[in-house]
Amino acid sequence: MPTVLRIGTYRFFFHSNEGNEPPHIHVQRDRALAKFWLETGNLSKSKHFAAHELTDIARLIAEKRTSLLEAWHEHYDG
Repeated sequence: MPTVLRIGTYRFFFHSNEGNEPPHIHVQRDRALAKFWLETGNLSKSKHFAAHELTDIARLIAEKRTSLLEAWHEHYDG
């Protein structure tokens, strides 16, 4: 599970066996987990994150989308 970014208490990472899915990123803070689609920025699923945190995370992903997509393609296509 390569970590591609850390911002504050959030860890942004991929699962190595999910290259057959569209580009996405997992986000973790303690026990809270979420999955966002990188192309659209939409939330796929979430567990234990408050709604306001998901909004903040979506904003962070939008700001870093280009580098996250580059990391995705490097990891799965490279």
